[in-house]
Amino acid sequence: MSDVRLTRHGHRDLAKIRQTLLDVHADAYADQMDDEFNQRFEWFVDHWGGNPEFVCVIAHDGGEPVGFAYGAPSNPGREWWRECLDAAPDPSSTFAVSELMIRTKWRKTGIAQRLHEALLTDRDEALAVLLVDTTHPRVQALYETWQYRKVGERRPFADSPLYAVMLRDLRD
Repeated sequence: MSDVRLTRHGHRDLAKIRQTLLDVHADAYADQMDDEFNQRFEWFVDHWGGNPEFVCVIAHDGGEPVGFAYGAPSNPGREWWRECLDAAPDPSSTFAVSELMIRTKWRKTGIAQRLHEALLTDRDEALAVLLVDTTHPRVQALYETWQYRKVGERRPFADSPLYAVMLRDLRD
């Protein structure tokens, strides 16, 4: 890897970064694009990017985009992960990490953690939440090394995988 740099973007930047996100996704999921759920990624980009508080960090190796992470704060008091716990932590303001994606050639290089930490840098929320496909236990274990803990399981869409719901305290 040469000089990998990270760039930060917001809601107003979606038009200029949208194709980059789609291209990285197409490479990262090239062997899974026959799955209808993966084919809807464009909708997810537009949905999340339409949030005025959307944040995206993109990694570039030289001039080539190699990965990204994005998300947005959850609506206060409406954090969907609460259904997994008897009592929500207090405070419970949450940043939802929606996507963390690395192109195949750049996996296992540390870029994923750099993107993730850059996405969460300077967040005001008390917690971060993300979903991990339950058929990927090594990915779940990786997030556990990043101080996440599994609090339950959820299938957000009828055609989506079953996900582990993972929560991390951001106040430490």
